[in-house]
Amino acid sequence: MKYLLPIILLAIGLSNCSNKTIYPLGVFQQEKVPVAPDYTKSYSWAALPNKKDKADVTPKKLKNEQENAAVDVFFMYPTIYTGEKGDDQWNAPVNDPAFNKRVDESTIQLQASIFNGVGKIYAPRYRQAHIRAYFEQDKEMSKKVFDLAYEDLKSAFQYYLDHYNNGRPIIIAAHSQGTTHGIRLIKEFFDGQELQKQLVAAYLVGIPVAKDQYEQIPVCETPTQTGCFCTWRTFEEGYNPDRYVSEKIAVTNPLTWTTSEDLAPHELNKGGVLRKIKKLHPNLTSAKIVADKGILWAAKPKFFGSFLLKTKNYHIADYNFYYLNVRENAQARAKNFLENKM
Repeated sequence: MKYLLPIILLAIGLSNCSNKTIYPLGVFQQEKVPVAPDYTKSYSWAALPNKKDKADVTPKKLKNEQENAAVDVFFMYPTIYTGEKGDDQWNAPVNDPAFNKRVDESTIQLQASIFNGVGKIYAPRYRQAHIRAYFEQDKEMSKKVFDLAYEDLKSAFQYYLDHYNNGRPIIIAAHSQGTTHGIRLIKEFFDGQELQKQLVAAYLVGIPVAKDQYEQIPVCETPTQTGCFCTWRTFEEGYNPDRYVSEKIAVTNPLTWTTSEDLAPHELNKGGVLRKIKKLHPNLTSAKIVADKGILWAAKPKFFGSFLLKTKNYHIADYNFYYLNVRENAQARAKNFLENKM
């Protein structure tokens, strides 16, 4: 049973938001928002290159290369503030040890760590919007909730630029709500701005991103292209979601790193991770772009206990299913960027 438990947890996690009462139940009140993070303090960062954190972890046989990396990675984590009775505010606290542990042991360890093979990782804690804000009918209130979260990330990024960057190349990496804010951050800081010259690439995963989202930053079309963005949303092969689909949504295949609709078979998958970061699972799943929907299809992954996996929405595993391929692609883009910069 102890070997089966991680698989059960993965199966539950892939659909964890659909079977709960979604809190909070009240209205957003500006005067009751959690205290703002202080980015001069290391505890306001889930990951920093000069401290020990979950972004340092790697699967077996891989190395944390942050110490000598020539590139920086600014990582924005997805929604962790979901559906618990204690989640009584619209924006997450940044000084709650229990909440921060949830962030660190899930997304920082399983997603941000992908990039420790290419760059120094900066992942700010932020007063992220509760998941209910995505479904709230009061759109004006929802906007206030997301704006507060974005202002934290904007402040963190500005602090990073002022105190850490020193003109180094930058990879932007984000998932889900992190991508919601990342889309906006790139528009404000990079698109047509001087900082665009430092952009290696952006990985904007788990949220729809329009093909023409930016005036001067294109969708990545080749594996080593730089100054572009990659994006995908993963569903079980054959499944067609009924919302947020359009041929105008960009999709990158995370196995071939092109926008071709050709199937990338599971043999191209160098290794994904499940609930245990230490073990890579080669050939975990395939990848195929469905261009008219703006989504990515993946064959049902095969692992011990995968029969328990009933959901057809693989959102939580957008990065995890393609862990090693994303890691090596970020390395390839950074290498190309640095060689052409010299």
